[in-house]
Amino acid sequence: MDLKDKVALVTGSSSGVGAETAVQMAALGARVVVNYANSKSGAEVTVARIREAGGEAICVQADVSDEAQCQALVAAAVSEFGKLDVLVNNAGTTTFVDHKALDLLSDDIWQSTLGTNLLGPFYMTRAALPEFIKQGGGEVVMTSSIAGLTTNGSSIAYCASKAGVNSMTKTLAKALGEHKVRVNAICPGLIDGKWGSEGWGESWEDVKAFARAATPLNAITTPADIADSIVSLVTGSDLVTGQVITIDGGFSL
Repeated sequence: MDLKDKVALVTGSSSGVGAETAVQMAALGARVVVNYANSKSGAEVTVARIREAGGEAICVQADVSDEAQCQALVAAAVSEFGKLDVLVNNAGTTTFVDHKALDLLSDDIWQSTLGTNLLGPFYMTRAALPEFIKQGGGEVVMTSSIAGLTTNGSSIAYCASKAGVNSMTKTLAKALGEHKVRVNAICPGLIDGKWGSEGWGESWEDVKAFARAATPLNAITTPADIADSIVSLVTGSDLVTGQVITIDGGFSL
């Protein structure tokens, strides 16, 4: 898809991968809806970056774990820009819980993790589908994780949520193909960003060093690396769908 004059909605784009994806899509001519759940100031920074470069963007608050808010988010995008062509399901959450500490994985953590990471992408895709059909097709990209493919992740709940996203990517691709809607997922490895540094705290530098040493390319990803991959899926071949693509420097090999 050529992004010029297209409308893209990126959930969870107040920082990190989402912010970089929104900026890159705007640079290619898309009008962008920057979504945030809590960080209005971060979303406004993303919008400012886009506008300063000559692009068009708005920010809209919505918690994707709530279906009504997902529907309102899509409606806001269409109200502002008249249509919707691209949905990037990037919003995510996690709580760091050692995998062996089963008793610490509370119902609240399970509900929060699955609500945002798994139900959210489904609610958003369902809300966007009528708009895609009006346009004769659309693009959906999920920001998943190698946690859904391996035993590495911030919690068992997080791993399960991303495994669900990977499965849902394939089933949605099959279900929505007749409408010319492509659905793909990117599975990042460790990302050098705020989320990891806050989660691992004082151990962060050691975690990064371990990950680098364990990858054939001796590198870990950045938010911009993952955004590159998301954008390349949207702008690449129209025959790529149902794919779950790992971007981790070879860590999971």
